[in-house]
Amino acid sequence: MVAPGALRVVRCGGSALRGARAVFSADSYLLCAAGDFVKVYSVSTEETLRLMGGHADLVTGIQLNPQNHLQLYSSSLDGSIKLWDFMDGIPIKTFTVGSKLLALYTLASVEDSVFVVIPKKGERDTFQLVSVKLTKGAGQDLEAKMLSVVLDGVGASPKHIAFGREGEYVVSVKDVNLQVYFFKRKLLNRFSLRAVKTKGGDNQFSCVACHPTEDCIATGHADGKIRLWRNFHHKKEYTYSTLHWHHDIVKDLAFSVEGTRLLSGGVESVLVQWHNESSCQKDFLPRLGSPIEYISMSSDGTLCCTLHTDNRITIINSNLRFSRSIQGLIKSRDVKTGLVVDPRTKALVLNGEPGHLQFYCLQSDQQLFSLDIVQRQYIHEAGLKQSDLVKVAFSAQGTWLATVEEREEVTDPELELKLWFYEEETQSFKLNTRINTPHDNHITDMCFRDMDELEDDSLILVTTGRDCVFKVWAMVEDTDPEAQQSVSWSCDFVGSYHNYQATNCCFSEDGSLLAVSFEETVTLWDSVTWDLKCTFCHPPGNIRNICFGRLTCSKYLIGATDYGFLCCWNLLTCALEWSARLNVVVLQPDPLSEHIAAVSWLSKESSLFVFKPNEPRPVYIQRNLCKEKILLAAFVPRDEPETSGPEKYLWLRRSQLFFLTDTQELMTLSTKSLEERLTPASKQLAVEESLPLTPFSLLLGKHRRQQAQEDIDLGKLVVHNKHEQASPAVKELLHTPAHVLPSASFLCPIFINSLLISKENKSADEVADEVEMESEKTEDDSDEERDVTEMEQEDTSHMELLGEMTCKLSKSQEKELRKIRKMDYSWISAF
Repeated sequence: MVAPGALRVVRCGGSALRGARAVFSADSYLLCAAGDFVKVYSVSTEETLRLMGGHADLVTGIQLNPQNHLQLYSSSLDGSIKLWDFMDGIPIKTFTVGSKLLALYTLASVEDSVFVVIPKKGERDTFQLVSVKLTKGAGQDLEAKMLSVVLDGVGASPKHIAFGREGEYVVSVKDVNLQVYFFKRKLLNRFSLRAVKTKGGDNQFSCVACHPTEDCIATGHADGKIRLWRNFHHKKEYTYSTLHWHHDIVKDLAFSVEGTRLLSGGVESVLVQWHNESSCQKDFLPRLGSPIEYISMSSDGTLCCTLHTDNRITIINSNLRFSRSIQGLIKSRDVKTGLVVDPRTKALVLNGEPGHLQFYCLQSDQQLFSLDIVQRQYIHEAGLKQSDLVKVAFSAQGTWLATVEEREEVTDPELELKLWFYEEETQSFKLNTRINTPHDNHITDMCFRDMDELEDDSLILVTTGRDCVFKVWAMVEDTDPEAQQSVSWSCDFVGSYHNYQATNCCFSEDGSLLAVSFEETVTLWDSVTWDLKCTFCHPPGNIRNICFGRLTCSKYLIGATDYGFLCCWNLLTCALEWSARLNVVVLQPDPLSEHIAAVSWLSKESSLFVFKPNEPRPVYIQRNLCKEKILLAAFVPRDEPETSGPEKYLWLRRSQLFFLTDTQELMTLSTKSLEERLTPASKQLAVEESLPLTPFSLLLGKHRRQQAQEDIDLGKLVVHNKHEQASPAVKELLHTPAHVLPSASFLCPIFINSLLISKENKSADEVADEVEMESEKTEDDSDEERDVTEMEQEDTSHMELLGEMTCKLSKSQEKELRKIRKMDYSWISAF
């Protein structure tokens, strides 16, 4: 258990959306497995509505409950099956099976059982399709140990099993073998294809799908062919026809609801629609961006969706027209750019599609946009050397963007440095300067001088390379009359140190000093005259990371070596302040505070150390941060600083720390509870703000506005009763889903009673109002009545509850107040 307010490691993005087939609900929601979560998207707005968490490992399958379309089953490698109310994101039941669950299937004809794929005990890489009887019980956590084996030797992928029309039979494919098991007849037929490749073909099965209304099986193969099997009730009289368009493996197949169309997808990023099982009648939806992994159809047949290898979901209309796209964090082959924060949007910027920069929104877990840097068509062919993006840097205000691209050559790389300017009119970056071969060898690091950009003279860019030099790039006026821009970039200075390779660079907070590491030595340069000021050396080991301290710690320089040392140098004394034995792989300073985060990797364990350079003792230590190795980290400024939390987490108040692991899972540290984490900030609204404008809500709103206005007019400090603010009966009525509410006859007395106020608990204000109403009727303002009123107020004041006291007025003030309330102020409305 985690104590309240404790710091948790939270997976916040990057989870693969292609762990299982997506599912359309009956009311325009799309449900997807994302890591160990289940995401609920709105098809119309592409918004992430809910993030349902509870599994301890990857989710491997999701299926709607055939008996209740508002419920969802999910399976996981943690060995459990969960039943969800996905409209509210509430887990209803958890069934513990015990072994890893690799796929999940449901049938409408079977009410209390589901089908899962599990490893066969005692045999490696052998799997079984079993039926799991879901135990009925009162508790939420139940055990489901009643398993019945249906098929042996099945494939581990969810795409290797499909159920036939009305659940009469189940089909399994693996290698070159196809199995069909008929439930009623308890008959198993096996069919095999030749394993030997003929004419360049490959008969290995890759996926299977069943016709919804006919006895027809469609199988995809490694050579791009699709086979349609019929008459498979007989072992020897079966037939199949072949469709062929894909040049490589068929990734997935799906029939339309009525069965007249067959959809197929593969590595070509093209969705193919086959009509009437004919190779002559087919339509195409090309340029979907990346290879197709899964294809799903909606229950009414109006929509289908494709899940792609780059974490993209494409929603397509029934006429094969593109509708919408939901893009998560693209998992690149290698994040060479590091994690960079866009100063304008606070988005994470890193490698996306080949040759592109992705701008990823942390709040919505979706891509904001993608910037094509290389501007060349990427060819999906193994072994082909193509240009890719390797370095990225933003200026302080996000006005300029610098990128480095190189062709994948080891000895003689082709390098190109590009400078991009942000245009407010088009709200995008426009290429300003292209520099071919900025260095003679690989560029190792790059940074802008982090100063105010009001003056162009202060903006410079520094690059370091394995050609043993660092170069300073500055803006100059473009004298070419035909040039489209007024300024361009050119080299202003070249520096080196003893012919050592330049590995890292960074500027001090005020921009006056530049630190450049040359293998085992750190050099300091004046950023105006470019004179060498000082050198630091801490052998053995090359410098892996360097950064300056900020704010009150700006006089320190921090460096980490690949031999496992973390060093802090004092810039005023030019001496080593302290050092620690720590194998630091990531060193990241917070731009808004003095804190620096260091991530170490030792004995297959990632640990986090947060410290200030002027204090060698860390302010925070987190051992065994996560199972995976952390490769990159970034501090992202918060929109609003957090005002609450323990003192030991002060370093997280203004910025939030994000990590990227070697499996490209994006993680962060949070003190929020599970419910707060899984609910987006935009959804955490008051109930009355999120309710539709019904007559009832309008009536409540009008009543509350009138009550608030009366309080203001009276000038009283009113402390509202807790009962009025948050009635349990009202909360229960508004928060509970309609389909699980008890009858109205049961709720009505509770609701009415919650709104009533007992007479003996009247406040002084209410008693005074009653007296005033009587005085208006009789128009009798005698002193005797005033005395009675004062006596009533005194009597009731003793019966007021704690927290319901109002400001007490003197007799003369009450008299003046009644006079004011009787005056006619209607003439004010004319103004």
